[in-house]
Amino acid sequence: MARHFSPRVILAVGLLAALGGVIVHAQRSSSAPMAAAAEKFLASLTPEQRQQATFTFDSPERLRWHFVPQFERNGLMIKAMTEPQRKAAHELLKTGLSDRGYTTYTQIMQLENILKVLENGKGPVRDSENYRFSVFGTPSAKGTWGWRVEFHHISLHFSVVNGTAISSTPSFAGANPAEVKDGPQKGQRTLAALEDTARALVTALDPAQRKTAIINPVALNDIVTMNTLDINPLSPEGIKASAMTAAQRDMLMKVLDSYAGLMATDIANDRMTKLKIAGIENITFAWAGAIERGQKHYYRVQGPTFLIEFDNTQNEGNHVHSVWRDFRGDFGRDLLREHLRTSLH
Repeated sequence: MARHFSPRVILAVGLLAALGGVIVHAQRSSSAPMAAAAEKFLASLTPEQRQQATFTFDSPERLRWHFVPQFERNGLMIKAMTEPQRKAAHELLKTGLSDRGYTTYTQIMQLENILKVLENGKGPVRDSENYRFSVFGTPSAKGTWGWRVEFHHISLHFSVVNGTAISSTPSFAGANPAEVKDGPQKGQRTLAALEDTARALVTALDPAQRKTAIINPVALNDIVTMNTLDINPLSPEGIKASAMTAAQRDMLMKVLDSYAGLMATDIANDRMTKLKIAGIENITFAWAGAIERGQKHYYRVQGPTFLIEFDNTQNEGNHVHSVWRDFRGDFGRDLLREHLRTSLH
């Protein structure tokens, strides 16, 4: 007996198939350059350096992460590398990021030099060469492996499963100072796009919408999830995208793109495709604190599959923490589950 489907069902299936094609293509395009760059980086190391830089993929080390400078870290520091090794490390970093993302994260590293001058030896050690590179498992075109770059205000994690599927979360970016007030880099705002797109959205809300979106008149002290390994959706959620106008939803998408766009194009497309499949209308936006620039503030954006947090409260509102988390996908856990499921069959 022939089955008949409505045009709406046919359209929905076609859309999902098209989106699925985007995901497959996206997941394949960065994995090979990553593997090649990681192999080149590891090949440049001495046996002693390789021992510091490499771990098994199933090592508990792969799930250890933080964004504060005092955290005890493993991995190979940039300062312990020769110039060719540093170049190879940066080539690996570029494979996971867009041009804007690479500029952003290298600027975060250089902010350590500004802090060193501002703090004059008071507080944690500030060193732009303290960032550590780690590789988990054996980089290959078909295997399962991963890599990480981390130190103060940077925590980047990439997991490649079955040689194609790429996870890029958690991804953390911070900036201190958020705006450089003096010196040759005066006026530099490393994470300006993350802050300005969200402020544009909250100021575009009408009074009733803003009442729903602003969950607290006082900014939260930091991102709520910190470096928690397992996370769940946060409450209160704020205003749903379904309650926004078309123009406001476009602004919301610009907030999301300011984060996703830090990643390599295919990885960014994968992130955006997944949240679109889960439903733009299900995404919520919440703000806490003042809405004027230069004042302490916090916001979060979350959907069925992801959470973004942004906080600018320390140093009188001139110190940013931001993060993108996937509820089921951090460290490639969703990809690993799917790989195990399909492998068993």
